Amino acid sequence: MKSLILLLITTGIWAGVNVSGCMSCHGTDWSSKALGVSKDVSKMTKQEVSDALVGYKNGSYGGQMKNLMRDQIYKYSVEDLNNTGIGI
Repeated sequence: MKSLILLLITTGIWAGVNVSGCMSCHGTDWSSKALGVSKDVSKMTKQEVSDALVGYKNGSYGGQMKNLMRDQIYKYSVEDLNNTGIGI
């Protein structure tokens, strides 16, 4: 788990998704609640992360963060988002 986080931090990329932008809000260990309201991503499973990202893209997920996150991930394909899964 921690080694995967370290790999993501050092490379800044996983499965075609540049995570350095993600870390600016969610922190380098993924535990920061973006804008004080998001989930602690470090406690999410790979499937939960993928489901959330795809949901942000198609508008079926996100509550008050929906528009902000949709704008962050619009450039990625659903395939990219399904394969991300931070896996923490």
